[in-house]
Amino acid sequence: MFSILVIASVIMTISFVVMILASILSKKTLVDREKSSPFECGFDPKSSSRLPFSLRFFLITIIFLIFDVEIALILPMIIIFKFSNLMIWSMTSIIFILILLIGLYHEWNQGMLNWSS
Repeated sequence: MFSILVIASVIMTISFVVMILASILSKKTLVDREKSSPFECGFDPKSSSRLPFSLRFFLITIIFLIFDVEIALILPMIIIFKFSNLMIWSMTSIIFILILLIGLYHEWNQGMLNWSS
């Protein structure tokens, strides 16, 4: 029993020393200006990379994600059509699609689907 504890502590000590040495040896101390600057297709950046972007792009991304998840939820509903009760399946599908259509109408009413502005 004592030898198992000694072997385990020696292995833990060796692994700890190896992790510390790897951490010390892998760190780069020199900060290269080229590597810390933003990369824009090989050209020097013309403006700061920290400028805020338009909120419109963010909202379009959110709309895309919502309708992408919609597809992932509708496909299993088609597959389980044969194995489920027709009335429950129909009501679930209608409620789900109705919620999505209400959301689409809301986005359309708010003007989020207008690409021109």
